[in-house]
Formats: sequence, C-alpha cells, structure tokens
Amino acid sequence: MNHALLPSPLGPIALSFDAGALTGLYFDGQKHQPTLETLGLRCDHDPIAVRMAALLDRYFSGEAVELDVPLALRGTPFQQQVWAALRTIGRGRTSTYGELARQIGSPAAVRAVGAAVGRNPVSIFVPCHRVIGRDGSLTGYAGGLERKQHLLRIEGAVGPAAIRSMAGQTARP
Repeated sequence: MNHALLPSPLGPIALSFDAGALTGLYFDGQKHQPTLETLGLRCDHDPIAVRMAALLDRYFSGEAVELDVPLALRGTPFQQQVWAALRTIGRGRTSTYGELARQIGSPAAVRAVGAAVGRNPVSIFVPCHRVIGRDGSLTGYAGGLERKQHLLRIEGAVGPAAIRSMAGQTARP
C-alpha cells in the first residue's frame, strides 16, 4: 500500500492506494483516519494520485465528476453493502440513514448503517456526506460538519434539510 497527500480547499487530503486501486480518501483530522505510517510509502506522483488530484480539482471547482479509478474498499460485507448504496445517491441529492437501511433490505439496522457510513474509507466519491438525519438535519460526518456543509453546497444539494442547514440553522453533531 502507498499514499499521497493532496491539498484541497478543505485542508489536506490523504489518499491510500494499492495495486492500482484507491483504498482511502481522508480529510486531515477525520475520524477513523489511519496514520500515514500505516499507509505505506508516500508516492505523490503515482498515476492514481495524479488522477485523483485532477478529479479533486475539478470537483472543488464545482464540476460534476465521476470517479474513474478502481476502488478497493476494505470492510465487512455489511459495510460493503452500505458503501455501495452510498454510491447510488446522486450529486445534489440527499438520503437518510433509514432510507439507506431500507435500500439494503435491513430496515431495522439504522444504527448499524450509521456506523458503516461513519467508517466509509473514501470521502467525497463514496458520498457519505449526502446522508442526513430523518428530521432533515445535518448529522455527524467523520470529516466534520463544516466540511459536510461545504461539500453539499458545492454539489448544489436540494431538499429541505440541505436548504435549512445551509441557510444558517444549526446542524447537529
């Protein structure tokens, strides 16, 4: 495994990659972020790092971009199922933990879905920032609620939750 460090408008981003696939994208200080020492050698000029830098530049400039590098997400089968469901939430849209639980066929597993969302290893492109509370509030985000609001704003999120939160009402931690 290798890693790269990239700048962003929301602070440094650490990428991890292995065998030509992206395994992680973490904001500096994000919960559950592995230490750089555990991510292997630093390779900022690896083809995946270069491609991700270009994608992130386009994303942060407001462009709708699709992840076009392979993913190799490491997690339990349940986490994998939740992370796959996250990838179905379109840009500018939001979903709730309950909706995700129903989507994966486990409607009673809302808390477990929340835990899996919180352990998402690839911020932005496995869009856990698009998940909100059932009452429409912005709830926890491993990268911090200010980053979550910024990402939703970049994407032009729609719906009462995003509009209410971005209009200055307090988001829940």
